[in-house]
Amino acid sequence: MSTQTTTSPAPPAGGEGRPGRTVTLAAVLLAVFVVPMSISGTAVALPEIGADTHAGLAPLQWVVNAFNVAFACFTLVWGSVADIVGRVKAFAAGAAVYAVASLGGALATDVLWLDATRALAGTGGAAIFSCGAAIIATAFDGPARAKAFALFGTVAGAGVAIGPSLAGALVQGLGWRWVFVAHALAVLLVLLAVPAIARAVPADGGSGARVDVPGSTLFVVAMVLLTTAVVQGSQWGWGSPGVLGLFAGAALVLAVFAAVENRREHPMLDLGLLRNRRFVGLCLVPVAASFGFVTMLTYLPSYLTAATGRDSGTAGLTMLLLTAPVLVCPMLAAKLVTRGVPALTLVHVSLACLVVGDLALTLFSPDVTILVVALPMLVTGAGMGLSAGLVDGRALELVDPAKAGMAAGFLNTLRLGSEAIAVAVYGSALATVLRSRVEDGIGGYAGAAQARQVADRAAGGDLARATELSGAMDTDGFAQFLARSYDSAFHTVLWGLAAVCAVLCAVIATLLRGGPTRNAA
Repeated sequence: MSTQTTTSPAPPAGGEGRPGRTVTLAAVLLAVFVVPMSISGTAVALPEIGADTHAGLAPLQWVVNAFNVAFACFTLVWGSVADIVGRVKAFAAGAAVYAVASLGGALATDVLWLDATRALAGTGGAAIFSCGAAIIATAFDGPARAKAFALFGTVAGAGVAIGPSLAGALVQGLGWRWVFVAHALAVLLVLLAVPAIARAVPADGGSGARVDVPGSTLFVVAMVLLTTAVVQGSQWGWGSPGVLGLFAGAALVLAVFAAVENRREHPMLDLGLLRNRRFVGLCLVPVAASFGFVTMLTYLPSYLTAATGRDSGTAGLTMLLLTAPVLVCPMLAAKLVTRGVPALTLVHVSLACLVVGDLALTLFSPDVTILVVALPMLVTGAGMGLSAGLVDGRALELVDPAKAGMAAGFLNTLRLGSEAIAVAVYGSALATVLRSRVEDGIGGYAGAAQARQVADRAAGGDLARATELSGAMDTDGFAQFLARSYDSAFHTVLWGLAAVCAVLCAVIATLLRGGPTRNAA
């Protein structure tokens, strides 16, 4: 059941308002398409970037990681800043930072330069997402807002799904630098629309509050420590002193952050928001999607090629079964809501789809046909898609409109932060279980050695290189052994993933069952 009521200021009325709102929506959606496309598509260019810059594995991985870490660190900061200086100004500043950083990346002559520009782009991308959601919440009302947020979710999902294909085409046709040029050109178009956005959005900002510099600094430091620990955990070892030290440091700084925010008159994060059970529950929905959907989006292609022997083209087509619902379901959910279906009912259905879909994906094996797993993949994708266009709008309805930027920043911090954590934890768990399987069986193959290195290479889906690295005399037999080991490890981790997702969904359902429908803070 949904008892939420719209509380944001009404959008501009009359003939002048509506054209401005159309341009506003188009500009925000274009920016929201580019940012996730950058996240999912940049990885495709890494081999060419590595060959061109002669980069090692670690700095090359940070071409992607630097963006993700900066995005997670600054999303909440930008949301809070937007409530003070104005959402349009903050959105425009973030878009400008993103465009300049992307052009800088296209001109990079070494990988460290590229890493730095990617971190800067992540900072700008954080503003685009948090401020873009706040702009939509302010500029639209009623059914128009529901449709706008449905498009927001659809376009963001399209960016994730289409990003690798578009990036691959640009890399193959023009070179890796054009991936970043394309990002910059798209966001420059967004900047041209800023005057129209300013006319469509009611005046905001100028509250007299100051940017919470101590809180912002502490939060960024804590997030840098936390996300770096997660990103490096699989390489350094989760029990290594470096990783444990980073986690301990993050916990300590977060504790100090909470103490400081409780004493601030205008905090970056009003901790009163966290007392709204329904708001927190809605903010946790993307966390469940990170574990139930994003991990599959990341690792299922490797399973399809490594364990089932499908070529990359077939694997890519198969993945459409997982991603297609993300493009369709947000608009379907919005249409159902306008016809009287409670939004929270659809959120619960989406959570159930994530759990059931992940459990059903355990049917995957090298012997089954795609028809057998088509339904589980579609169900899992629907679990992501049904909530993608609902959560942001419903969550922002529960807070004071003056704090919409802060609330959007908090929501998107959980969204991307949980994606980074879920993907890193899944990858580490897969490597650990696979390493155990390989160590147990490698002795049965003459000449085979280096179990750890072989398992780590196989965990990345490169079974051919792993077999070559092993030195096994019976290469065909050892390759089959690796495929069986990968299949076993994948299923073990998938069961654990489904359990984590089920627990998260139970917690979310409990939070959504009660609590205020509007934050009093």
